[in-house]
Amino acid sequence: MMLRRKRLMVMAGIVFVLTILCIYFYFDPTNRYFPRCPFLSVTGFECPGCGSQRALHALLHGDIAAVWHLNAALIVLVPLLIALFVAELLGPQRAPRYYNALNSSYVIWGTAIFIVVWWVVRNVI
Repeated sequence: MMLRRKRLMVMAGIVFVLTILCIYFYFDPTNRYFPRCPFLSVTGFECPGCGSQRALHALLHGDIAAVWHLNAALIVLVPLLIALFVAELLGPQRAPRYYNALNSSYVIWGTAIFIVVWWVVRNVI
C-alpha cells in the first residue's frame, strides 16, 4: 500500500514539474501574469532567486548566456536539484552511498552557503 502511494506521489511530482516546464517553455515570464519577487519589490535588492523565471525560460530554449546573465546560480543549482530528485527516486535502499552523499550535511551546508554568498555578491556587483 505504501509503495503504491509513493509511486502515485512520484508520478504527481513528475506531472507537476513537466507542467511547470511546459508553461515556462511556451510563455515568456516577462508578461504580467507571472509573479514578481516580493523581496525585490519591497527592498529594491535582488533575492537569490530573482531572475529565475526568465532564466528557466532561457534555459529551456538553450540560451545559456541569458541564463548566466539573469541568474547564474541556476546553472549550478539545476543539476543539483536533478541529482537530489534522482537520489530521492532511488532512495536509500537502492543507492545508499549516492543518497547519503547528496543528503549529507556537507552538501546541505555547502548549498546554503553558496546561496547566501550568491545573494550578497549579486547585490554588491
